[in-house]
Amino acid sequence: MIYHLVRLDDWLVAPDRPYAPASLAEDGFVHCSPDESTTLAVATAFFREVPGPLMALMIDEHRLDVLVRWEAADPEPPPGVGPEVLFPHVFGHINRTAVVGMLEVERDAQGRATGLAVWS
Repeated sequence: MIYHLVRLDDWLVAPDRPYAPASLAEDGFVHCSPDESTTLAVATAFFREVPGPLMALMIDEHRLDVLVRWEAADPEPPPGVGPEVLFPHVFGHINRTAVVGMLEVERDAQGRATGLAVWS
C-alpha cells in the first residue's frame, strides 16, 4: 500500500477519469508516501495551509497501470522522516481501480497532521 495526499475537491473533480495531479505535469510523476507516518510528515510539511478536507488515497501499487519507482527524497525528506526512507513515485495517471481506500488527514489548529481517520 502506498499513499497519496490530495484535497478532497481535487479527487472528486472527474470521477470517471484517471487521476492526474499537477505534479505529474510539473515533475513527471505523482508523489506518494510509503506508509502512514511518512504521509503525516508530508502532510505537515507541505499541506498545512491547504483548506478543506485533505485525503490520503490508499493505492495498491500492484493495481496501477504505470511504473512505480522507489526513490530517495530530493533534496531531503520532510522533518521527522529519515534519509533512508524511499518514496514511491508513480510515473503516470493513477487509475481509480488502484485506489482501494481513502483516509482523511486529521489536523490540529496549526494545520499539523495528527492522524488518519477512515472516511465515509
